Parts: sequence; C-alpha cells; structure tokens
Amino acid sequence: MHPDLLVGTSTADDAGVFRIAPDLALVQTVDFFTPIVDDPFEFGTIAAANALSDVYAMGGEPRTALNIACFPQQGVPLEALRAILRGGLAKAEEAGVVVVGGHTVVDDEIKFGMAVTGFVHPDRVLRNIGARPGDALVLTKPLGTGIVATAIKHGAGTAAEHATAVATMAALNGPAARVLGDFAVHACTDVTGFGLLGHAYEMAHGSGVRLAFTAERLPLLPGVRRLAAEGHLTGGCRRNRDWLADKVRVAPGLPADLVEVAFDPQTSGGLLVALSETDAGRAVGALAARGVAAVVVGTVEASAGGPWVDLR
Repeated sequence: MHPDLLVGTSTADDAGVFRIAPDLALVQTVDFFTPIVDDPFEFGTIAAANALSDVYAMGGEPRTALNIACFPQQGVPLEALRAILRGGLAKAEEAGVVVVGGHTVVDDEIKFGMAVTGFVHPDRVLRNIGARPGDALVLTKPLGTGIVATAIKHGAGTAAEHATAVATMAALNGPAARVLGDFAVHACTDVTGFGLLGHAYEMAHGSGVRLAFTAERLPLLPGVRRLAAEGHLTGGCRRNRDWLADKVRVAPGLPADLVEVAFDPQTSGGLLVALSETDAGRAVGALAARGVAAVVVGTVEASAGGPWVDLR
C-alpha cells in the first residue's frame, strides 16, 4: 500500500483518504443513484447530500464536487434534467462546496450523484473502526427513508410523512460532524444502503467488538412502522437480511415492522458514532443545540466473534 494512502478499501470505510502534506489529506468519494422521489429538484438535493455525507463521516470538510449524471435522450423533459442539476448545485452551495464540472452519459434510466473531494488533517481522520467496549452508540438521523420512498412510489403514506422523509434525506450531515469534532469519537460511519444493521456490522467486525442496539430507542420517521407493516419494503431490505443472516442476532419477540426498519436501506442517512458514555451524553446535548436530534441507540460490548450485532 502507498505510504500516503491513509484509508483505502480494507475496512469498507466511507471514503478514501490520501495524505498530500504533513498537515493535509484529501478525502475522496463518489456516489450516485436513480431517483427516489418524483420532484427532480428534490432528487438533486438528496443525491448531493448523500454524496457529501461520506466526507463528513471521515471527519473532513467537502470542498469540490464533480457531477455524475445519466440521462435518456428522449422521454424526459429537458427542464427536469436541469432541475436535478440545480438541486445538486443548491445543496453543494449550502455546504460551501464548489461544483467544478462533471460528466454525463446517455442512459435509459436517470441517475445522478457526485464525486466529492474534501480536506482533513491526517491526525483527525475518523474511521468506521475503533469502537471500544463500554462505548455508547449515537445516531443523528431517524430511520426509514427506504420504506417511505417505496411507499411514495406505491402512492401510500401521507403528504406530511413524505415531506418529513425528503427533508431528512436532504439535510446535510455537516452540522452534526462539526459538533462531533469537539469530542473524542472512536468510530464513525454514515448509515446508507446497508441499513443500520449492515453498517453496524462493518463497524463491529472492523473493531473486533459487538454492537448492541435497543430497538425501542431507534429514532423513526413518522409513519414508517405502519408503512413497513403494510409491506412497503425495498429489495435492498431483503438483500440486507440475507447478507446479515449469520452476522446479526435479533431478539425473539421484537415487532416485525420495527425489525424491518433496522434492516432498511437508507438514503443520505445519519451518522452512527461510537464514543465514551460520558461524551455521548454531552454530544447529544451539543447536537440538540445545533438542531440535530441525535439519540443514544445502543452500546459497544466485548466480543470473541459473531454474531457481531445484536438488536434487542
């Protein structure tokens, strides 16, 4: 491995980190996907927030971005495509990020996202490994975006439930990351396509510990348990269940709809952070003061091997 490659692919971290000076490293990531909401501007903001999140999860500040876009030649009004790009640009500007260009290809299915570059001090890089027994687990956004997005496609759920989910997905993780920068964070990741339990497994396995979640503490989007019970589940949720079958232990008797939310793939989800119990309480208060409704959702335990994650 190159001596200046501080973070590569060995631990499924959220971004790569490459040192370019003793006090400066680049954080680099890329993410793009198909529309999950009907409004093109909203889709652009969500896709941009999702891509930027990986830099925040590494303790960095995003600085530049390149658009990545796939558009059909026919069948989609040009104004819709422009609106997607405007949404991405608006979110980048909110984050203080300069969009320096990008690349488009012709595709039958719309896709949009960004390749993002950020800065971080080499000594302040956050990893998704390093959680310690006795740590508390803090989550900075509610769960259930995949379920609500699926319900939107099915014409289910209320307008208020849709609006809350969109606002959650479009919210930047920057404010949360900056608050957490004042605390001794042992491990951090953002919760996206592998769901809470999948990203928890990556943190637990990489750290050599077990992550234990209290199901009743999990923050949930409005209406998401009802929508899950009605069957508005993604294919990704089923794939996460299959992948994690021998890695996650679910306590008997937990409500099935609540368990589904824990497996639900998230788009632009919150940060999952491991830090000391004392710091966790202080961090939740500091986050609340910045408008981030973070919750302590579990603890870190010693482990001699799998299952790596408990949902109790």
